[in-house]
Amino acid sequence: MQHNAIQLPPLNALRAFEATARLSTLAAAAAELNVTPSAISHQIRTLEETLDIRLFRRANRRLSLTKDGRTLLPGLTDGFRRLTAAVAELEANQREGSLTISMLSTLAMRWFMPRLPRFQLEHPEIEIRISTTARTVDLEREDIDIAIRHGHGVWPSVHAEKLFQLETLPVCSPELPRPGTPLNSPHDIERHVLLHADARPDDWRMWLDGVGEPHIKASRELTFDTTDFALAAAIRGLGIAIADRHIIQDDLDSGRLIAPFETSISHDSGYYLVYPSKRASHPKSVAFREWLLREAAVG
Repeated sequence: MQHNAIQLPPLNALRAFEATARLSTLAAAAAELNVTPSAISHQIRTLEETLDIRLFRRANRRLSLTKDGRTLLPGLTDGFRRLTAAVAELEANQREGSLTISMLSTLAMRWFMPRLPRFQLEHPEIEIRISTTARTVDLEREDIDIAIRHGHGVWPSVHAEKLFQLETLPVCSPELPRPGTPLNSPHDIERHVLLHADARPDDWRMWLDGVGEPHIKASRELTFDTTDFALAAAIRGLGIAIADRHIIQDDLDSGRLIAPFETSISHDSGYYLVYPSKRASHPKSVAFREWLLREAAVG
């Protein structure tokens, strides 16, 4: 046996009636629902016309529920309460189970990702979502829990904990230095190709200034969007790249890259773990921050 589905009135109209009946005035209902009193009145008239009943008696600017209004109100109040609780539970589950981290793509690929399996072993219940972007995300407004930023540790409305100081040095493929084109001193750079990253255009100039050789010019230069691309080109023997020691340490340890001069330049900036106050005490955020600071201390 089939039953005809009941055609429900518009949800906004039901919400307007429930708030008005519960709060007793159009003004209070309008304030709660963030609309005007006239909008609330219009929604209630729509509901009365749809149901073909009177829900309120209006006398001397005062509202009182009719018998039909009193019949309808408890079920609506309970229904909206259940809806609110269900949405709140869903949001709580999403917050509990996942953590969204924003960082630069090079840092993500070369420093963070090799270490991530260790966090997953310690906290398999926390799902990590990685967002890579070069812009400064708004941690108060966007769906980002924690960011790793490059800078000097001062940003408005967030907490910042230092991970490590920026320390740059040149690197290349172990096959690049050859008898005819050695890399024994910075002067040898003049016979090689320098690999640049648009994201960090001043790193080579600062390194050459730091080693007292500001006038050295390479035979050629190649520029890439990111440091990660420049390092990939260096691994393939296309030239000499420059990057932070922490980011390339795994490549140095594995022998994919070598540091021909072993001279690094420390900068006054660094990488920082950044998070908003409203998420500071969340257990998943605390667990991630403690783990990441331990990883940074190891190197």
